[in-house]
Amino acid sequence: MTRDFDVVVVGGGHAGVEAASAAARLGCRTAMVVLDPAAIGRMSCNPAIGGLAKGQLVREVDALGGEMALCTDATGIQFRMLNTSKGPAVRSPRAQCDRDAYNRTMVARVLARPNLTVLAGEATGLVSAAGGTRVDGVELADGTRIAAAAVVLTTGTFLGGRLFAGTWERDGGRHGEPAAARISASLRSFGIRLGRHKTGTPPRLHRDSIDFARCEVQPGDEPPQPFSFRTARLEVEQLCCWLTRTTEATHAVIRANAHHSPMFRGRIQGPGPRYCPSVEDKVVRFADQPSHPVFLEPEGRDSVEIYPNGVSTSLPAEVQLAFLRTIPGLERVEVLRPGYAVEYDHIATDQIRGDLQVATLRGLFAAGQINGTSGYEEAAGQGLVAGLNAARFARGQEPVVFDRATAYLGVMVDDLCRVNPTEPYRMFTSRAEFRLLLRSDNADRRLSLLGERLGLVDPARADAVRQKEGRLLAAQRWLGSVRRDGKTLLEWLRRPEVGAADLLAFDSTFAAMALSVGELAELEAEVKYAGYVERQQMEVERLRRMEQKRIPADFDYAVVAGLSNEARQRLQQRRPLTLGEASRLAGVRQADVQLLLVVLARGGGGSALTSAARP
Repeated sequence: MTRDFDVVVVGGGHAGVEAASAAARLGCRTAMVVLDPAAIGRMSCNPAIGGLAKGQLVREVDALGGEMALCTDATGIQFRMLNTSKGPAVRSPRAQCDRDAYNRTMVARVLARPNLTVLAGEATGLVSAAGGTRVDGVELADGTRIAAAAVVLTTGTFLGGRLFAGTWERDGGRHGEPAAARISASLRSFGIRLGRHKTGTPPRLHRDSIDFARCEVQPGDEPPQPFSFRTARLEVEQLCCWLTRTTEATHAVIRANAHHSPMFRGRIQGPGPRYCPSVEDKVVRFADQPSHPVFLEPEGRDSVEIYPNGVSTSLPAEVQLAFLRTIPGLERVEVLRPGYAVEYDHIATDQIRGDLQVATLRGLFAAGQINGTSGYEEAAGQGLVAGLNAARFARGQEPVVFDRATAYLGVMVDDLCRVNPTEPYRMFTSRAEFRLLLRSDNADRRLSLLGERLGLVDPARADAVRQKEGRLLAAQRWLGSVRRDGKTLLEWLRRPEVGAADLLAFDSTFAAMALSVGELAELEAEVKYAGYVERQQMEVERLRRMEQKRIPADFDYAVVAGLSNEARQRLQQRRPLTLGEASRLAGVRQADVQLLLVVLARGGGGSALTSAARP
C-alpha cells in the first residue's frame, strides 16, 4: 500500500513536532511517522525548557509560530529568568514543566493541526526511484510506502539506540521504548556516513523519601514571565525546586565503582556531551572538586517523581542508590527508576547544508540529535528550519537559510555545517558573535514579520509585533524629547544606575504608554547598549554582503581556474548554498572565495546568481 504526502516527518520528539507543524502550517500535506503517537513531545530527560542560550532558541521558534513555548506556558510549574545580574545579551528564560501535562498538551496540539496526519509505525528505510540521488519517501515495517517529495528525519536517540546501566544493556531509544534500528542501514546504503554519540539521564527519586529541610530552596520568579510572545500573562501557582550537593563520601563511592560504568569498560564508544557529563565522569575528570551541585526538580504537580539534575549516570542500580544516600537530604532516598546511558547513531554533519538538507540526497532533511546535537531546544529549532525548507523543497521554492546575525537558529545550523561536532553540540551565548542583537526579548521583532512573509505566522500575530515595535519607537522618541536637569531622559536612561522603571514615576505621559514589564526591559537594553548595537550592525552588514550571494545549484566548480584541489573537492561534496557558507568550509581559503566571487559576478559556472532568502 502507498500513501502520498508532500512532506513526511519521521519521529515525534521536539524536532519532529516543530518540523511537522511548520510544514503543515505552510499548507503541505504532512505525515508524521512515530512509533507511539502517545509519546509525541515526550520529555526523555529533564522536565524543563530553556536555559542559557537555549531560551533564546525557544523564543525564536515561538516568534516563527512554533509550538514549544506555548506548550511550556500551558504546563509550566516554575518560571525563571537566568543571568538577570548580567547584561541583556546573556539573559535567558527557563521553565520547569509538568512532564505528563506537557506530553498530553503537545499530543493534542499535533493531532489538532490541519494538514497533519499522524501514522503509527516504524520507518525502516528510505525510498528512492532516482538512482539514489533523490529521496521519494519512506517504507514502514509493515510494507507500507509513504511517498513524499521531501523527508525529514528527526529520530532523536532512537536511531540505532542502545541503553546501558552497569552490565545491563539492551536496544532502545528511551526507557521502555524500542529503538529505530533498521533505518541506519538504509542511510548507509545511500553512502551517508554515520557516527555514534552518547547521552544519559539520572535516576528518578521518590519525593516522600527526601528531606527537603536539608536542601536550599530554589523558588521561581514573581511574577513569572511567559515563555511565549503569544501568552499575555501567566496565572500559575509555582512549585519550588531545591539545591543540594555531592560530598566527598559520594565521590568515594563513585570512584570505588567507576570500573563498573559501561563508559569506562569500553562498552560505550560514542562521546557524550562535554558540558553535561555523567556524575562518574565529573568525579574522575574533576578530582580536585570537593562537591558538585544537584538540583532536585519536581516532575509535575501531582507526580511523586523528583528529577535530580546533575547526577546523570550509567553505574549499576545498587551503586546509584549507595552514592545518592551520601548526599544531604537524600540519606533515606528511594529510587523509582535507575539512571542509564543511551548511545545512538547520528549523521556526520559535514554532509548537511545550511537548509538542513543532506547534500548527497536531494529531498532528505535532518533535525535534532541525528545532526549531532543535544537538548530539546536545539532539536526544536532545527525541526522548524528543516520543516520549513522541506515544505519549500516540495513546492519547488528556494530554501531559507538563517544567517548568524539574524538568529541563534542561524548560528547553530552554521556551526553544525561548518564543523562536524566530535561530541553532542550544545548552544551557548558565547557561540553567537552578535548576541547583543540576538536577545531573547526581541526574537519576535527579529523574526515574526519574516515568519509572516514565509507563511509561518498569521497576520494577527504579525500585527501585534508591529504594534509592539511602534510602542517602543514612540517611547524612545518621547524619551529623547523630554529634558530633566539639562539632559534628555534618553541620556538619563543610559546611566547604569537608572532603569526604565525609574522613569515611570517621573512623567505620567511615559506611564500612559502602558509598556509591559518585558517591553520596558527591552527598551532599556536598546537605549543603554545603543553604541554597541550600532557597531554590531555595521559588522552584520559586512557579513551579509557575502552571505546574500547565493551559489547556483548547478554551479560547476571545475570551471574555476585556480581553486585549490582541497577546496574544489570540499565544495563539490558539500554544494554550499551561499558564498558565506562556502567561506566557512574547512579547506576553503580566502583566495578560493575571491575566485568564486569573480566567477559568480560574471554569471559563470551555472545559472544566474540570486539573493539568499533572509529577513
